[in-house]
Amino acid sequence: MKANMQKYLDKAEVLIEALPYIQRFNRKIIVVKYGGSAMLDEELKRNVIEDVTLLKLVGFKPIIVHGGGKDINKWVEKAGKEPEFKNGLRVTDAETMEIAEMVLGRVNKSLVQLVESLGVRAIGISGKDGALLKVDKKYTDGEDIGFVGDVKDVNASVLYDLLEKDFLPIVCSVGLDDEYNTYNINADDAASAIAKAVGAEKLAFLSDIEGVYRDSSDPDTIIAEITVDEAKGLIADGSISGGMIPKLQNCIEAIENGVERVHILDGRIPHCLLLEIFTHKGIGTAILKNDGSRFYHGE
Repeated sequence: MKANMQKYLDKAEVLIEALPYIQRFNRKIIVVKYGGSAMLDEELKRNVIEDVTLLKLVGFKPIIVHGGGKDINKWVEKAGKEPEFKNGLRVTDAETMEIAEMVLGRVNKSLVQLVESLGVRAIGISGKDGALLKVDKKYTDGEDIGFVGDVKDVNASVLYDLLEKDFLPIVCSVGLDDEYNTYNINADDAASAIAKAVGAEKLAFLSDIEGVYRDSSDPDTIIAEITVDEAKGLIADGSISGGMIPKLQNCIEAIENGVERVHILDGRIPHCLLLEIFTHKGIGTAILKNDGSRFYHGE
């Protein structure tokens, strides 16, 4: 009997630990960039969507932004083409753009279906709907990589309207240029631009990395919380390299443009969003303003 009672007390303790975070972020917007392996594993996918649905039901205003990288690769290969990347960006000719939009639309509606099955109303849109994401052509090191867009404007009213009507918006990362051509957008870039435009309290990147490491070769050096200046220092001194650089730069830019806190999380960990947002210790890396209050490891 005592053992059973302790089990229930432990559950109550978890709920009480979450309470101040629920109070702090009630009615605040949180943008979740969903990608990586968690999109391919059905159980992980359900875990992520359950997390976001719970955030919605306890008073947050979540927005999901997603890509479809690995699924796009699969369909590009089925079309007899070889996926090509430069500096982490997909080289996107007209045929690849057509495939990418098809795949992203399919992923988008599967996420809507899952959210709806959990009792929350969702609307799936692309950046083309309501001119949500307007883009300029993006170059990498001066090189033309095709229909890849750099977000220059976000029509935030589209998202505000959906949130006001109590929908959970799910956005796939496609946009239009001034001539109404369709462009693929890096999902990290799209999520960062949307978070800035809606003044999100939080931006969370779900990917296949545990967070930011002080030493990229040593997983024990994961950083729980880091300020913008500290993050810039890690980039400047070479501690951060490869694909983490643009991700961290997106985080820094979001913070400098009004987002309160940015999280980098390992989407392969079940319920990583809840663990990071609702517990004192967290599990990923939180990037905060230079004068931001530290939530976790000092409490």
